[in-house]
Amino acid sequence: MKREIIVGTRESRLAMWQACWVVERLSETNPEFSYRIAGIRTQGDNILDVALAKIGDKGLFTKELEYALLRGEIDMAVHSMKDLPTELPEGLSIGAICQREFPGDVLISREGKKLWDLPEGAVIGTSSLRRCAQLLHYRGDFKTIDLRGNVQTRLGKLDDAKFDATVLAYAGIHRLGLDERISQIIPFEICLPAVGQGSVGIEIRTGDKDVQILVNKIDHLASRQAVSAERAFLKRLEGGCQVPIGALATVKNNCLRLDGVVAALDGKQLVRSYLEGDAGEASKIGDSLAERLVCSGAGEILRKMRGE
Repeated sequence: MKREIIVGTRESRLAMWQACWVVERLSETNPEFSYRIAGIRTQGDNILDVALAKIGDKGLFTKELEYALLRGEIDMAVHSMKDLPTELPEGLSIGAICQREFPGDVLISREGKKLWDLPEGAVIGTSSLRRCAQLLHYRGDFKTIDLRGNVQTRLGKLDDAKFDATVLAYAGIHRLGLDERISQIIPFEICLPAVGQGSVGIEIRTGDKDVQILVNKIDHLASRQAVSAERAFLKRLEGGCQVPIGALATVKNNCLRLDGVVAALDGKQLVRSYLEGDAGEASKIGDSLAERLVCSGAGEILRKMRGE
């Protein structure tokens, strides 16, 4: 009889898609095991009427999965890497980062208009301070309103004419087969994505050699290097959903380029730069770029936001 591997995930349609995708890959590379997906509700799934920035974001979408992992109720947890805090609980580690989907954001508008075609004072629904700050920097006339819920909920509110447009991650829209709803892929020059956006990670118990061997086979080196650089950047800045920070790392021929941005909530102040280096030194590049931005004014922006 095959040993059963229990894969934990959030219960949303997108999270389930990601878990099923991981199980398919594991079944292909490790057919000697059987797999079962266990859906687990998180705090972030239960609180939908409060802005993320007001709740606090440390493990908002991951804690319950991590508790189940530490208790041995599941063998691994599948996460969107952008939800996973840079500090993991003792006893847990990132076992694998799967090949990354396109990490950018997309605009979805009721009339299919692009950012520059939206009317004066257009209202954009998003719960992301990162998106708000960068969009306001691009066009100060935009109005933003908080928008929570899963992808289908957000699109439903847009269709009900609650606002003019919304901004979501391309990866989620694409994975749910909703590409026809995309009005525009937002250029990275206008809006850098969240750290880890488009990446699916697998969290495991540190020292669980059997599970580590399983997930090693679906780990994607270039994606791991890129996400590691972005997470080091975020960790150095001590940021999260409460701070408008964006980053994007790309790897080509073992060279890693990391672009990073820190912006004030109103978009009036924005500090952005990039750094290149050996992909094998991903974390060092992330630390160094964060330090560069801090010295260029990002530190002042972050201190003001935190009320220091």
